[in-house]
Amino acid sequence: MLRGIRSTPRERLRQAASVNVGPLEPLELVRDHTILSVVTGSRAYGLATDDSDVDRRGVYAAPAPLFWRFAKPPTHVDGPLPEQFSWELERFCELALAANPTVLECLWSPLVEKVTPAGEELLAVRSAFLSRHAHRTFVHYAEAQFRKHENDLRKGRAPRWKHIMHMLRLLVGGLHLVRHGELRVDVGDLRERLLAVRRGEVAWAEIERWRASLSADLDEAAGRSPLPAEPDRATVEGLLASVRRRSIDW
Repeated sequence: MLRGIRSTPRERLRQAASVNVGPLEPLELVRDHTILSVVTGSRAYGLATDDSDVDRRGVYAAPAPLFWRFAKPPTHVDGPLPEQFSWELERFCELALAANPTVLECLWSPLVEKVTPAGEELLAVRSAFLSRHAHRTFVHYAEAQFRKHENDLRKGRAPRWKHIMHMLRLLVGGLHLVRHGELRVDVGDLRERLLAVRRGEVAWAEIERWRASLSADLDEAAGRSPLPAEPDRATVEGLLASVRRRSIDW
């Protein structure tokens, strides 16, 4: 390669796979190998206000040759933009198969900023990640957060109303998922009620009643959910292997 000419992503990959050159920098992986990038958070939930951040989440597929070294590609990367976080494809799939709420939301975000053909394949099999394990993960996460807030109140600390709003929003999304077999990200029809919680305008007793009602509904829906007992790991693994295989001669 001539001195002074910037290398292409393909050339950088070949250099990184050689025994004498170190792996690609994490931000290069995000820049050159992102297959899906979405906006999550309040803007995707229909709960944005004038001061809301733009929360970006993404998936990058590190080329297979980078795994042939002792130093493996990172499983996740912060940046390069503020409030941007990305997972390597395999780690993303592992978390999604475990019904991690934050990761699953990426597959149903209505705000997609970038999607490559491999990203389209990932979205096409998103239902393969779903299972009744979602009942446990959504409820347990919300309950853990609720207990933290109760503990803060007992200690005289000011309630974190934004976190409490998102705890309720999470239960709403989880209930829709368990009942209907599809994740609900946009809760704009509950915008005013949820934003009132964020502003601290809703009494704690009313918040607790709403939380308890949502949790009870989730428990009741779990027994007759259309979701399968287990996710379709074979389909997800097939996608991962296919992307890895095609990246060898990328």
